[in-house]
Amino acid sequence: MIVEPPMRPLRPGDGFEITVPGSIANLGPGFDTLAIAVELYLRLKVRVEEGQNQTRFDFVDQTLNGENYIERAYRFLARQNSGDSPSLHVEVRSEIPMRAGLGSSAAATVAGLRMYEAFNGKLPVQALLNAASALEGHPDNAAAALLGGMAVSCGLSDGSCYAARFPWPQSIRCIVLTPEVALATSAAREVLPNHISRHDAIFNLQRLALLMQSLQSGDYSLFKQALADRIHQPYRQCLVPGLEQALHMEHPDLLGVCLSGAGPSIVAFAEKNEEAVRDLMAETYRPLGIGFTIRILNVYEEDATGNGCFYSGVRGCCA
Repeated sequence: MIVEPPMRPLRPGDGFEITVPGSIANLGPGFDTLAIAVELYLRLKVRVEEGQNQTRFDFVDQTLNGENYIERAYRFLARQNSGDSPSLHVEVRSEIPMRAGLGSSAAATVAGLRMYEAFNGKLPVQALLNAASALEGHPDNAAAALLGGMAVSCGLSDGSCYAARFPWPQSIRCIVLTPEVALATSAAREVLPNHISRHDAIFNLQRLALLMQSLQSGDYSLFKQALADRIHQPYRQCLVPGLEQALHMEHPDLLGVCLSGAGPSIVAFAEKNEEAVRDLMAETYRPLGIGFTIRILNVYEEDATGNGCFYSGVRGCCA
């Protein structure tokens, strides 16, 4: 059970856990707008130590490559509070592969924000979303990690962000193929054009509306067409091995395929016979001679607050 952070001040020796889901952004036409939380998790075990303002991180099952986004987010909020912070030991375990288009950086950012909350009290989701968006540069993955289910996010004119949570059909599962090729989001954004045609903009708007209608109505007959995109996927095919072949896969139980976030993971959707779809993806990808992992994932739907906000868990304080 996910619980609120403890009300009493944490003392040396006290500990707690934080769990944040990974995410799949864009879903074809919903570039920088849509994302779903998935059952891949980043887990932190945090223990308070003697002293102040020192933080030690142990990455148990991954090697940190680059900046520590958990600490970055924690310090981002801590700098806004002039007081001292307790010293911490943080053990990090993650099922979310890095640089794979599965929301690893957003999960780390949200985890750091939640870690700050544990010592300073619960913050409004709006404040967390604004902080995450400022750090990430876009709100979609962070919104899904914060809210669960499918999140729709929007940047507002005052620089803040708004996000709403929608339930995802429980019958639709994600079959995610992750190649053994890392792809930085920055590199995937560099290949995108600065301008798109009116025709392509209309194409994406029509399919985004169709996708939302399909998910709401439960009619998936046009789901494949609804996942089509002309804003980012065509330009990223040169960076994502096998994307073009995957987008053309055919199977009676395959609802559709799209790039997962900025890639290089590719996600297929199915209501049944997920194993057959998984095997088809493997057969399609294997001739490329690149190693890969395939996962069949559910969308993470837990709503722990009852008000459309997923409180990505700070779990029980222990002495």
